[in-house]
Amino acid sequence: MDRELVELFERAKKAADAAASDGVSSDDPEVSRCVDALKRLKGFPVSYDALVATQVGKRLRHLTKHPTETIKTMAADVLEIWKKIIIDETAKNKKKSSSDDKLLQKNEKADSIKFEKGQKAGAVKVDKSSHVETVKVEKIYKGDSTKLVSSSQTTKVEKNVVDTLTLMSEKNDREVKEEKQPLNTKKPLAGSNAPPKLTGLVKCNDSLRDKVRELLVEALSKVVSEADDDIKNEVNACDPIRVAVTVESLMFEKMGRSNGTQKFKYRSIMFNIKDPNNPDLRRKVLLGEVKPERLITMTPDEMASDQRQLENHQIKEKALFDCERGGPPKATTDQFKCGRCGQRKTTYYQLQTRSADEPMTTFVTCVNCNNHWKFC
Repeated sequence: MDRELVELFERAKKAADAAASDGVSSDDPEVSRCVDALKRLKGFPVSYDALVATQVGKRLRHLTKHPTETIKTMAADVLEIWKKIIIDETAKNKKKSSSDDKLLQKNEKADSIKFEKGQKAGAVKVDKSSHVETVKVEKIYKGDSTKLVSSSQTTKVEKNVVDTLTLMSEKNDREVKEEKQPLNTKKPLAGSNAPPKLTGLVKCNDSLRDKVRELLVEALSKVVSEADDDIKNEVNACDPIRVAVTVESLMFEKMGRSNGTQKFKYRSIMFNIKDPNNPDLRRKVLLGEVKPERLITMTPDEMASDQRQLENHQIKEKALFDCERGGPPKATTDQFKCGRCGQRKTTYYQLQTRSADEPMTTFVTCVNCNNHWKFC
């Protein structure tokens, strides 16, 4: 179903692009092909999950700005129908979740009422039996010589009644705990409105784009094995296939094909996401901490791991110390004291690293231990 939807959209988009590039009239065959494809899209049975997985709705917005009026109006009609479908399905999901919550609350109330009634009935039965037993003992032993025996037997009966009451209360408490545990575990499932996970990759009949999606899914699927125990549940709740399709669709929309003018940007993003030494970027993309819109604008230094960024900073600092840019030769002096070895055998040179109205930066090197430092 998703594949047929994407094929219909690709036909409409191809015909619309041809009609826009040629500057043809509304009677041209390209325009009629596009209109026919849009009519089939209008009558095609779609769902909320299919629209989210294929991202066809976002890409159809460009056809609403087409120079040909017939294509423009037809695309707008299709978008309105799809918006109604999304609104209706979200409203149904909310009603289902609210009804499930009400059913759970009713079941809890019914269970609590049954438990209270059972507890009261048990207490009444025990009280009646204890009263009957005490009455029987007192009636049997009426003589003066047997008064002590009757009092001792009544105390025994009362002790037995207390023991049975305590045992029943403990048993009821255990049953309440066992009944409450499954109810608590079912509550979060009933209120969750997250879309179901995709079981297979959504393809778009383009070998290059499908390859990019496969590589993204392969990289994002590694996050589950790399994540810590604290965020394991949060990672398992994410859908790597859905995230990969969303990222690739936005990359194609903003940067074009992977073998076009932005192929080096494609390579940079794919290299950093697949890098085994950069699990932080994969985790942030999967959890939504780095949005796809932000990912395609990040520089290679921003996408690099924390360790790599530190190494790059150290390389730049070393290159700045070693670079003299054709300045005067190093001068030897004993005015500076090395903080590492304490010697005063040093060489230094000066560079204008800031604006012209700022003082020059002095770079000092210890001759004894090769320690470097700078000051302004």
